Amino acid sequence: MYKRVVLPLLFRFDAEQIHHFVTSFLKISLAIPGFRWLSRQLFTIDDPRLKRTLFGIEFKNPVGLAAGFDKNAEWVDELACLGFGFIEIGTVTPRPQSGNDRPRLFRLKADKGLINRMGFNNEGAKAAANRLRKRNSGQQLIIGGNIGKNKLTPNENALDDYLICFHDLFDTVDYFVVNVSSPNTPGLRALQEKEPLMALLQRLQDENRQKPVAKPILLKIAPDLTDSQLDDIIEIVTTTRIAGIIATNTTISRDGLQTDSQTVEKIGMGGVSGAPLRQRSTEVIRYLCQQSNHAFPVIGVGGIATAEDALEKLRAGASLVQVYTGFIYEGPALAKRICKVLAEEVV
Repeated sequence: MYKRVVLPLLFRFDAEQIHHFVTSFLKISLAIPGFRWLSRQLFTIDDPRLKRTLFGIEFKNPVGLAAGFDKNAEWVDELACLGFGFIEIGTVTPRPQSGNDRPRLFRLKADKGLINRMGFNNEGAKAAANRLRKRNSGQQLIIGGNIGKNKLTPNENALDDYLICFHDLFDTVDYFVVNVSSPNTPGLRALQEKEPLMALLQRLQDENRQKPVAKPILLKIAPDLTDSQLDDIIEIVTTTRIAGIIATNTTISRDGLQTDSQTVEKIGMGGVSGAPLRQRSTEVIRYLCQQSNHAFPVIGVGGIATAEDALEKLRAGASLVQVYTGFIYEGPALAKRICKVLAEEVV
């Protein structure tokens, strides 16, 4: 029903506007007595075979919602009713910012993909932290905090932005993700180069070790890195001893798209997500795991729309997976469908 009736209706409207409509509807509907319980019955699976323990955290299942869907931690409890084992908020920046001009989110229906150039639109780290502190659902939900720098912050001062986000969110999230791989903030991807990235992660780790209990820090990388750059990433992760990698963010490549080239050209700049990213994301995961001899965990994201897609990532070496674009195209039962298969599989 979702793909035959609901999705075509939703796709008649602007992508960003319908995102806010759907999430608002979810929040309102789950506030009705009994609806939250019903949602859990419909969309969640509680099976001990699905549990995973990674960097000292127990995940009730290995399927998470990637950053970008709930930038401001507005709907984490509602989204948890849809079967996710963990939810990543953000990307958040130290100061609120409006992001890039609209329209900035576009569907590639022929490819089951999206192009976005949102530009880290968010209300700031403090606002997200305040919302997380006020949660009163009682749910045991693993939450990741995806952090970035403000658009107007020059790269030479980027560390200050990441440190502010780290301290503002520290008491409210279970792990951190350092985002230096979005293509939609000018100059951000330059921070993936070996020297600045090593310095950034080492300083965050130094701050982390001063806390009474350190939190896992992960690095989110682009799918467009070369093998030599991936080798540098492996060295950086093992040297700084951060907890792991999230592979991958969106791609700037337009290769292999089924959407006609004129439409893609008219859309313009932005990162591609969804099915067109699946193969490259898996290649990056496999390379990292094999070249590092599985020295650190990798969370796989990019093009996961089915249980087989998730299994592909796990078999390539990923320990957990995340969905985003596939969730939009496949509907609210996606996490349950994946978990149902994973509970029967030995990966």
